[in-house]
Amino acid sequence: MPKPSLKDAILDAGLKVMFRTGYHGTSVRDVTAAAGAPQGSFTNHFRSKEAFASEVLDRYFEITKGLVAEALEDGSLTPRARLKRYLDIITGRLEADGYGRGCLIGDLSLEAAGSSEMLRARLAEIFAEWRMPFAACIREAQESGEIDSEFAPEELADFLLASWQGAILRMKVDRTPQALERFKTIAFKTVFKEPT
Repeated sequence: MPKPSLKDAILDAGLKVMFRTGYHGTSVRDVTAAAGAPQGSFTNHFRSKEAFASEVLDRYFEITKGLVAEALEDGSLTPRARLKRYLDIITGRLEADGYGRGCLIGDLSLEAAGSSEMLRARLAEIFAEWRMPFAACIREAQESGEIDSEFAPEELADFLLASWQGAILRMKVDRTPQALERFKTIAFKTVFKEPT
């Protein structure tokens, strides 16, 4: 009888460890110890640390896409309110972590994109996919007259995600929600304000 696969346990542990210690600070030993798995299990499932980090990133992005859908597919809200709702959902999750843990996509963009072409390329794909539902929601808001149409929805979606990542970075430094709340207030009184 074959032994059960430990891949999911290793990926789950890797997500927690990588959030705590970063890509470069995470060792195979740390991950397998957290998963309660022998080190050989890691090499049975992942050809390299980069390949492992890419799968951890994919797992994290699936969670993120679920949060995006929760907010942006809520038909009971206007498109502009859905955008705000997403930021509020993320703010709540960041608060639950004491404002000390941010977004793994942003963290790996800062830490690993310069040293791993594989991870840089995967992050670029993630950002391209991530912006699509935001662009669709922004387009809907523009068509309904909720948001000004001076900029293309894709450009506004990129702006929203990039600026939000910056606010999260600052939040981690300050360990307070001020950067997040400042971003939301300014963004929705300027770029995403209702046309007059």
